[in-house]
Amino acid sequence: MKKIVIDPITRIEGHLRVEVEVDEDGVVQDAFVSGQLFRGIEMILKNRDPRDAGLLAGRICGVCTNSHFRAAVSSVEDAYSLKLPKNAEIIRDLMAMALFIQDHVVHFYHLHSLDFVDITSALSADAKLTSKEALKYHDKPFRNSHSHYDAVLDKLTKFVDAGKLGPFANAYWGHSSYKLTPEQNLIMISHYFEALKFQTKISKAVAIFGGKTPHPQSIVVGGITSVADMLNPQRLNDYLFIIKEAKEFIDRAYLPDAKLLTIAYRDEIKAADGRANGNFLSVGGYEFDDKSLFSSGVIYNHDFENISEFNESKITEEIDRAWYKNKPLDNEVEYTDLNPDATLKTAKNDDKYSWIKAPRYDGKVMETGPLARVIISYKKDNTLIKSFVDEFLASTDLELMDLSSSVGRNAARAIETTYICEYIFKLVSNLIQNIKYYDTETWVKFDFDSMKKETKGRAFFEVPRGTLSHFVNIKDAKIENFSVIAPTTWNATPKNFDGVRGAYEEALVGLKIQDTSKPLEVLRVLHSFDPCLACAVHVMDFGSANLNKFKV
Repeated sequence: MKKIVIDPITRIEGHLRVEVEVDEDGVVQDAFVSGQLFRGIEMILKNRDPRDAGLLAGRICGVCTNSHFRAAVSSVEDAYSLKLPKNAEIIRDLMAMALFIQDHVVHFYHLHSLDFVDITSALSADAKLTSKEALKYHDKPFRNSHSHYDAVLDKLTKFVDAGKLGPFANAYWGHSSYKLTPEQNLIMISHYFEALKFQTKISKAVAIFGGKTPHPQSIVVGGITSVADMLNPQRLNDYLFIIKEAKEFIDRAYLPDAKLLTIAYRDEIKAADGRANGNFLSVGGYEFDDKSLFSSGVIYNHDFENISEFNESKITEEIDRAWYKNKPLDNEVEYTDLNPDATLKTAKNDDKYSWIKAPRYDGKVMETGPLARVIISYKKDNTLIKSFVDEFLASTDLELMDLSSSVGRNAARAIETTYICEYIFKLVSNLIQNIKYYDTETWVKFDFDSMKKETKGRAFFEVPRGTLSHFVNIKDAKIENFSVIAPTTWNATPKNFDGVRGAYEEALVGLKIQDTSKPLEVLRVLHSFDPCLACAVHVMDFGSANLNKFKV
């Protein structure tokens, strides 16, 4: 048995480490995924004014700030039983939807695409043949001209000749598991560059109602503060214009590229590369016109025909294999050193090997995220998404089960982005209708001093990477305890006392690695979940000169 260690995993948020044990044929037999930094925002929130929860919790991550900000504020609103004006909910949803669009596109091109796209192969592409290839996936491909592809080739050639590959450095170019043709690689790289511009524009959509991004500041307990932006026709038009431009890129570049990738890597999909245990969780949400953008539900063991209703009382969180000595709400930690050879302590079933806690639903590990949302919404006959899934599956000759794979997660993300773009205009229309008929309420008045001094609340949201939940206990009008279960906490959970692997680990087992010195296949699986370990915070001891020592 051979052990492969990748530390750190790059092109993610935060610090993630993976160990896989492979047999003589290069097939993964076991996996240990470890979050490498302590996550302490909950401790910082203790004894704070509940009305400040959003501003502090929003700093959990520099990418997901919108999501944590809203969830923290919503948990406090739940504790005080505050019912928000419709306009406040719509503004919050518009910010969230713009974040979905940004996050999914950035993940596909800038964090994950290089696991499938060979830069060096693209250098030998023919611009004219590239234009013809793009027409296979859309009748009007994005920036599909010979001159454009020639310009991209020229840019790539200069990078290579100068020896300054920038984001394209330190990759496994020429790896035997790359399958795209030179022309297909050039299409993807062209859109990689275009997506760099895309993400700067879509960020402005969040900032229009958030005040700024990252770390927006317009969400407050009881509603939103960006009233002037909501009532300004020019600001609404600016938002719509950005989304309209985004939709064009998604329809003509992102979705076609997801189809290209899915068709090219069909063998890997049919081999179920990256498939986890088949337990899926979604809390649903984003309601308008008596419909929900996402449906809620729970699936066990890939049984798509039997979907259970989500029940929050079934959520538990364990720490037996994580570096803690007490339950999470106690916020006490125990540091467990790595082995001298820098491997994790995985020899026994009670060894601790991660800062990630172990959430369970009904005692089971779950996968959450776009794949879970798409499958659950589709099988619950959600009419908003059904046609988008049917079209994708038909055009790529796949079945719903095929989405449960590494490449399939990318397909689910693209499908989700496409239909979010379709219905986001409906949300804006609803907002305009409210304003038109003189409904301009954005905040519910409350007297904090007269509110309950001891109470508790929670909030559940579907966010780009999956299910997010915030829990708050309030005592003497201060936050007594605060707890967060983020999407990556669900997916990257350690084994815990039961020895059952989390989604990351289970998706790695059975994977065939062509070259153990270049474990590209491992990166493909982990990146397909869009890991976000940025919910970790350094613990600093200001009384000593050395804060910490790391062996990588």
